[in-house]
Amino acid sequence: MNECADLTNNFLIAMPGLQDKNFFHTVTYICEHNEEGAMGIVLNRPTDLQLNDILDQLDIGLNEGKKGEQPIYLGGPVQTDRGFVLHTSGGDWDSTLKITPEISVTTSRDILQSIVEGNGPPKTLVALGYAGWAGGQLEEELGANAWLSGPADEAIIFELTAEKRWEAAAKLLGVDLNLLSADTGHA
Repeated sequence: MNECADLTNNFLIAMPGLQDKNFFHTVTYICEHNEEGAMGIVLNRPTDLQLNDILDQLDIGLNEGKKGEQPIYLGGPVQTDRGFVLHTSGGDWDSTLKITPEISVTTSRDILQSIVEGNGPPKTLVALGYAGWAGGQLEEELGANAWLSGPADEAIIFELTAEKRWEAAAKLLGVDLNLLSADTGHA
């Protein structure tokens, strides 16, 4: 990738003018980015589902504590029937991509069982679907000023409420999204 740096472990912050309904005012955590494309999880699109709803559908014992009440997010428009657990690292599950020493994403069912049993990762964000870009597509969109990108922050992913993540991610870059115009070409 000679046109753009590796954006793995970065936030992709939708510019105010990005009107795509899948990404309007979103912040996406990039899990993987290489010459073949990019994959990320949208962090601020909670659904009406809770983890207990998913556990019930999969016939996994229900967690009656706070973990079971956590919202399920729409992680992106691709494979919305597939689950992704973004989490702090630790543990050993069947299908985990270690993004950094601190953050991983797991797609196997065994992590949900671990969460129910109380030995899952301390911090999780569960999403259905993901955001994906073909090789060069994300670079084109960045060149068209559809996105801001910058280093990810674990606290924004796991500690802030969904509605605060978009602006907080931009503030890491020193950008106040409220001061940016959605219009282009005007001086």
